[in-house]
Amino acid sequence: MRLSSGTSAPALAGPAPTTGRVEAGPDESSQTPTSPAEPAPLLAHPLPTAVAAVALAAIAFACYPIGGRAVLAAFFAAVLVVLAATDLERRIIPNRIVLPAAAIVLITHLAITPSRAVELILAPLAAALFLLLPNLLNSSAMGMGDVKLALLLGAGLGWGVIGALLVGFLSTLPIAIAILARGGAAARKQTIPLGPFLAFGGLVVLIVPRLV
Repeated sequence: MRLSSGTSAPALAGPAPTTGRVEAGPDESSQTPTSPAEPAPLLAHPLPTAVAAVALAAIAFACYPIGGRAVLAAFFAAVLVVLAATDLERRIIPNRIVLPAAAIVLITHLAITPSRAVELILAPLAAALFLLLPNLLNSSAMGMGDVKLALLLGAGLGWGVIGALLVGFLSTLPIAIAILARGGAAARKQTIPLGPFLAFGGLVVLIVPRLV
């Protein structure tokens, strides 16, 4: 059983070269060239993701005093839901979402609580470095998508990212055990995406302490 790390979207392979000679039809030169294929949508089923994102954003907003912190928490929660769904469905954590979101969360968080500037700068870097270190032993141990997600978690949670990573990794255990119990030895080569579990850990740290 291995964790599948979030990666960038793979490049589309070009068409295979044709062999032999193709005879052009009499009116081939007048045909309209075909338009390039439409890019694949981010999610095949966006509605459930949108509902979950709005619901958790509303819960996060309600957990904090009305103001900038509540808006930031709602935005942070919604982004985590979208990233989790994307990694679960397509096994990627898109740069076009995670990097702008990390920048927005960090800048907004610094503006709201400038007294935590050192924490909010060091925590994302430490979390990203923690997930990057396994690659020193195995270049494919951790995908860069998960590293960037850790950066986002650190920007949103500060040192709370430690708890988020702990919850995220621990929450993979029941799923891994269930897959191994069902598939036996053959399931050891099966992978599960890590991003949804890291996002879950972030949501737990963001919301649960405010509910108790």
